[in-house]
Amino acid sequence: MRACRLIGVIGLLIALQIAVVQAADVVHPAPPFVVAVAADGVQRATITLDSYSYTPNHVIVEAGKPVELTLTSVTTITPHNFIIKELSVEQDVSAGKTVIVRFTPTQAGVFPIYCDKRLWPLPSHRDKGMEGKLEVK
Repeated sequence: MRACRLIGVIGLLIALQIAVVQAADVVHPAPPFVVAVAADGVQRATITLDSYSYTPNHVIVEAGKPVELTLTSVTTITPHNFIIKELSVEQDVSAGKTVIVRFTPTQAGVFPIYCDKRLWPLPSHRDKGMEGKLEVK
């Protein structure tokens, strides 16, 4: 009888530990980052490229005004890229490097941002969650 209770208590503790670990893995999306227009009319923001993520991953800008994004990779080995296909933006960012990409969005809409790097036969970085969106108002 005691052994059954002990097994039941151990099972309950394991179930609770699994629930706590799973709850810790829940990702709450960050609010969109609204890029301010500087005095010179340029919209500037910094985006961090990490292991399969962009931070921030939802950026809002205004149409018809230049955008300057500083892309900083904080990875030590893995290169990434930053693609907004619909706006003809494609920039490689080597591991540990910073580059600046400039463009002027002319149309409103929501455009996917993603990294299409991959080590064959593994899934692409986008498949692993390295994507975001640029919202143009």
